[in-house]
Amino acid sequence: MESFEAYRVYLFAIAYRMLGSTMDAEDMVQETYLRYQAAAPETIHSLKAYLTTILVRLCMDQLQLAHRKREQYMGPWLPEPMLTTETTESAEMVDPEKRVDLEESVSLAFLILLERLQPFERAVFLLREIFAYEFAEIAAMLGKSEAACRRSFSRAKLHLQTHRPRFPASPDTHRQMLMGFVRAVQLGDMAALTNLLAEDVTLWIDSGGKVKGAPTRPILGRTSAARFILGSKRLWPDDSRMEFEEVNGQTALVVYTDDNAFAVVTIDEDDRHIQAVRIMANPDKLSQV
Repeated sequence: MESFEAYRVYLFAIAYRMLGSTMDAEDMVQETYLRYQAAAPETIHSLKAYLTTILVRLCMDQLQLAHRKREQYMGPWLPEPMLTTETTESAEMVDPEKRVDLEESVSLAFLILLERLQPFERAVFLLREIFAYEFAEIAAMLGKSEAACRRSFSRAKLHLQTHRPRFPASPDTHRQMLMGFVRAVQLGDMAALTNLLAEDVTLWIDSGGKVKGAPTRPILGRTSAARFILGSKRLWPDDSRMEFEEVNGQTALVVYTDDNAFAVVTIDEDDRHIQAVRIMANPDKLSQV
């Protein structure tokens, strides 16, 4: 007999991609469990479909609330990073050929793109593209017509294709650029760092207002970004150490102080330059690293 626990990891995988927050995702999974417990067993014909329906609708409601809260968020908002083992262990729950899509769908860059979608579009896209549901199943889960789901999926896919990097770098190039970034920071080498950054690079720092001196807006341009990165001692405390970790499917830099994660640094790049630097320094979002 099927049990809720058999689907807990799978449900979390959907919720995290919907919300970009482990805390909110865990709350939605727990609420799904409570509603499942209150349901009459004879009304559940497919446990997986039943649980997915409840979860996705809860996540859509949560997204509406989250978007309103983020209007008051201090500075840039970034998704909550997670170690890769936490974000991909649900891969066995979908078809093997979908594993690559599943892993890419937890990259921070991809989660940020999803933030630009409306909650309904986000749900339809993830259920179809990542978790391989048919449109008829999605329509039943979300209480909409198949036609409406197809239209939303097309809009979401077009948006993501338009804003995805045209020439993403290979994993080896990504790691080499990140290592070059770290060397430049450790040496305080302005020239080396500037050469790594694209002319129109963007630096994002999410501190939630909890790191003194963190900017409340993105920093644009290689010179401004490089100056801030090298000039802000609060991002690289003297007693900190830097380690490479697999975070959200990519190699990232994790800055530790006293064995606790102090910041997570990720980059987006093409085969020549770093296009974006994202630094997560909000301590409330580092519990999973």
